[in-house]
Amino acid sequence: MEGLTDIANRLSGYVWGWPDAAPLLVLILLGTGLITTFALGWIQIRRFRHGVDVIRGQYDDPSHEGDISHYQALTTALSATVGIGNIAGVATAIHYGGPGALFWMWVTAVFGMALKYAECTLAMKYRTILPNGEAAGGPMYYIEKGLGSKWKPLAIFFAVCAVISSFGSGNGVQAFTVADQFRADLGIPTWITGLFTVSVVGLVILGGIKRIGRVTSKLAPIMAVTYVAAGLFVLVTHASVIPDTLALIVRSAFQPAAQLGGFAGGSFIFMLTWGVKRGLFSNESGQGSAPIAHAAAKTDEPVREGVVAMLGPFIDTLVICTITGLVILSTGVWSDRKDDSMTINHQAGITVVQEGIAPGLNGTIGDADRYTGTVRCDRGKVDGLFFVRNHSLVENATLLGSDGEPFTGILQVDNGDIDLSGLPGLTLTGAMAQNGSPLTAWAFQKGLSPLGNWGHYIITIAVLLFAVSTAISWSYYGDRATTYLFGSAMVLPYKVFFLMMHFAGAVFPLEFVWGFADVALGLMALPNLIAIILLLPAVMRMTKDYFQRDHKPLR
Repeated sequence: MEGLTDIANRLSGYVWGWPDAAPLLVLILLGTGLITTFALGWIQIRRFRHGVDVIRGQYDDPSHEGDISHYQALTTALSATVGIGNIAGVATAIHYGGPGALFWMWVTAVFGMALKYAECTLAMKYRTILPNGEAAGGPMYYIEKGLGSKWKPLAIFFAVCAVISSFGSGNGVQAFTVADQFRADLGIPTWITGLFTVSVVGLVILGGIKRIGRVTSKLAPIMAVTYVAAGLFVLVTHASVIPDTLALIVRSAFQPAAQLGGFAGGSFIFMLTWGVKRGLFSNESGQGSAPIAHAAAKTDEPVREGVVAMLGPFIDTLVICTITGLVILSTGVWSDRKDDSMTINHQAGITVVQEGIAPGLNGTIGDADRYTGTVRCDRGKVDGLFFVRNHSLVENATLLGSDGEPFTGILQVDNGDIDLSGLPGLTLTGAMAQNGSPLTAWAFQKGLSPLGNWGHYIITIAVLLFAVSTAISWSYYGDRATTYLFGSAMVLPYKVFFLMMHFAGAVFPLEFVWGFADVALGLMALPNLIAIILLLPAVMRMTKDYFQRDHKPLR
């Protein structure tokens, strides 16, 4: 697993840029969003109200081609975006990049609204109605039909990346986060949680987009309202520190904070990259996934679906991610450690380092710092060595044996990893930095403590609902991409493999799952951003034509 994780991280570095190197994909994403915003005259602000009216069903016409309503198309897309990115994604962005990463998530969302409008308008314009009557659309279709057949290789490349990404960011990350949260909160083994969630997802995705639309249109509002209500309560009770927290976010966006606690960041480029990367993971603007869902809407006006789609980043990032980030920062858990325990295995991410060695810039640990050799553990304590988890030293580290008592014996350590042969059930306890959904859960637990010691359960429930609904929606994205590449006959094999990858995500370690997801995410976005720039004149013409006409509500 260490080898696979290293490969995933190296590929992610090639796609997103190594720390302190030019983050080309970040610049392309922000640049495309900026160009689209000005070309369309800040449509995300000027036509915001019209998008709300369309969602309310004022322009719905059941006679139009398509499979689901405007509202269901938005909730299906939101179910794929309002999810783990809002809980674990924000937490990892702050853990790695510090408070300033949240600012760059905001920037990604503002320009992302224009990107989402453009890509979903194009998806409606160039969608295809399949022989079975279902609608199929997305970047692979508007690249081929909008740019011409000579661009089909780019369309194929996008579709391949969409399938791969459906296994990673839309599936494996979801399964991992649920399993990780259930392990941390309830002590349930990750493989048991994986079996449960893969069964739920499997039952739903075999029903197709209409069932997906019905399920997500009910799940998305319920889980979003519950999560937002709990977050707002925390912010109200911490109102006195919110101004200072906002100032810290803005200040750190241009001058990263000094390394504290679990915060692994250190440079501006590193922080910027994590903010944009997690912003893209959260709202998927410019990635090309949401157009696949919006292409199924019942409408004959591409622009009408575009204004609906652009509300997604606003709801997802500017509202929900902001609440999560402010809860994490205002409660102070982002730079603190929590008493925790972790069974030592390939998922734990625990490294043994030599005395006096601490994680370097951006949380890195060099091979020379990892300990190799034999060491004696006496009543749970190891002299001369430190344990690192989540890019931070574990304070008051104690090793427990399978009987729960302090361990005494000899440990064999190879390049920082403890050889567990003959030592099953070895557990590390101590004050540990948190990352991912456990960090958010800790923030909610601390923030809701005036009401009792149960705040973390809200995150546990939200993670389950968010992750399942996201995986369900992403299975549809991969379904449409598979249909484009191989025809409908390969959809069932795709779904079977999708479920296998879901379970794998639950039992693989955090660094590998997120690294793999980031690679697929970046590769998927690149061809779509190229298509948006080349087809921007067509979007401008459709926008001008639509808003020059008088549109009276149908109901």
